[in-house]
Amino acid sequence: MRIIFKGGSVWSAGLGVFDGLAIEDGRIVATGPSALELAGEVVDLNGGFMMPGFIDGHAHPIFAGREARGPKVSNLQSVDEIKSEVARYAKENPDESWIIGGAYEAAIISGGNFDAHWLDEVVSDRPVVLHAVDHHTIWVNSKALEIAGISANTPNPDGGTIARRENGSPKGTLREPIAFDLILKHAPADSFESDLQAIKYACNELISAGVTTATECWVEPPMAEAYIAAAKSGALTIDMHLAFLVTPQNWQEQVAYIQELRAEISKLPEPRRLKANTIKFLTDGALSSGTAALTEPYLDNPESTGLKIWEDENLLAAVSVYDLLKFQAHIHAIGDGAIKQSLNTIEAMTKTNPKWDRRPVIVHAQLIEPNDLARFKELDVIANFQPLWTYLDPMNKELIEPRIGSERNNRQYQLRTLLDLETRISFGSDWPVTSHKPMDAIFIPVLRKVPGSSGEAWSFNEAITLEESLTAYTVNAAYQLFSENEIGKLEPGMRANFVILDKNPFETYEVDVKSVWIDGLEIKVN
Repeated sequence: MRIIFKGGSVWSAGLGVFDGLAIEDGRIVATGPSALELAGEVVDLNGGFMMPGFIDGHAHPIFAGREARGPKVSNLQSVDEIKSEVARYAKENPDESWIIGGAYEAAIISGGNFDAHWLDEVVSDRPVVLHAVDHHTIWVNSKALEIAGISANTPNPDGGTIARRENGSPKGTLREPIAFDLILKHAPADSFESDLQAIKYACNELISAGVTTATECWVEPPMAEAYIAAAKSGALTIDMHLAFLVTPQNWQEQVAYIQELRAEISKLPEPRRLKANTIKFLTDGALSSGTAALTEPYLDNPESTGLKIWEDENLLAAVSVYDLLKFQAHIHAIGDGAIKQSLNTIEAMTKTNPKWDRRPVIVHAQLIEPNDLARFKELDVIANFQPLWTYLDPMNKELIEPRIGSERNNRQYQLRTLLDLETRISFGSDWPVTSHKPMDAIFIPVLRKVPGSSGEAWSFNEAITLEESLTAYTVNAAYQLFSENEIGKLEPGMRANFVILDKNPFETYEVDVKSVWIDGLEIKVN
């Protein structure tokens, strides 16, 4: 059946705004005046705004689904509020042996070091683990420390830190996954069924936000198996691209397992729904926790330049091996030291490995050393940014700036500079670190502040246009996922994946998602 959409604005990167779009058999068959001349069922946009479905180039949907089951501490603005929510959840879930949730705002406490004793006041009989909004920090109670055997004599793990009191005893705050594992390895594993439910929850949330394709950027066993089951059962209702996490310790033993999973996924009945061609490398931590790898020391800790998770030779070996197997590199690098290491690794790898359309990604790219900016374009590296972070939020003001100083703080998120250097920029939410809703984010890199907020814009010289912001969330994200010939644009032959907004975002900031279509079908959220 052919459907004609008219009576509103249609936008696609490079084509501007026009009226009229026709779809048939899940594909776009005509746009503009030629679409309006066709016969078919008519859908009146009623002045709405149609654009390609948003494509999230960096998110953690399963983690978001897992967190949704725990205490709701997001956006709470005091320790007392968080304690009250944890107490409520504990009372309503007396049979849960562990209480795990997120994501609390670390900036409400100077330095971000939360005390286990505060949680002990509301739950002391079972372990509590709360993730911070940066997801590079956890806050736990004394029972969790006790079960893990963490004491004053426990050394910091290589690649992680344990916050301590003056007497050396653990305070209750741990940073980076290697440190989390000291505690979380004792927690009950997420079940296959619970991860299926997490996937269903995440798909519903993403669709309601206008996201039709996403990237799961932290895949560990058995998460891929859960996605395969979801794809086979129909529970996976959006396109998902998996990025397998490998570490300095396990990357070699993971090679065969990851290849087997990619082969299995490629044979699914609907191959477009699930793909697995990417490897995630985590090279440093976060600026907010003082664990991002820098080229110069932290001001609040002059002996530290952060955490360098990979040694240079090991990272190059790992990236090179997976690149030879035609896996795309997706590298987490926040500090300028980690970004330099990542660029150096990509440059060295391309000199030895055969040439192919590899499209390496550096995600976050938060603080780039000036002489590394042009290297993104030179090495054909995609910079994946989180647009919701590009304003002076409490984390930047209260946690990051005191650690790195105003000069470095104000050099974060250099989107305008990179675009002027012809770097390809894509967007991702990093959900559940921040909101998964593109409408919460697309205006922030344009204004460099929250729409409607008072105060000055942050580093407005790095602002981009709304057209560039929408392009990063559509066609450029599609390119990142090797899908630019299928999604991200509204042109004849492309899949009919689009979102209809109630108003034109070029005219107002107050815009909501009205409906979402995938392969020509309007998708209902459960």
